Amino acid sequence: MCAQFALKPFSFVRVPASYNGFASVIIMRYLESMQTVTAEIPAELVLAAGLDAGNLSVEATRLLALELYRQDKVSLGRAAELCHTPVEQFMDFASRHNVPLHYGADELEEDRRTLERLGL
Repeated sequence: MCAQFALKPFSFVRVPASYNGFASVIIMRYLESMQTVTAEIPAELVLAAGLDAGNLSVEATRLLALELYRQDKVSLGRAAELCHTPVEQFMDFASRHNVPLHYGADELEEDRRTLERLGL
């Protein structure tokens, strides 16, 4: 038996109060434009990993983004963006999974490009 889930954009985004409504609209449109995929995961694996089958899409998305960050394939900001999580929450998530933060000049530049792409 397999658990099925679709990696879909979430319906919420936390935007700092200092951003105007226009920035919120840009972020929402960007997230909604992301393509999704469907995957099958053995139920036994979901159980062994201690994941919530009812929230599997969110949990799997965060874990995949975390692994990309751990392997230096994406910056901290990009990993948070990919799993639609505020950077601060993603930093906490990484810490809970014993993934050290590695944020240097390259990551700063990538985050700057991400903000520019989002129009912020």
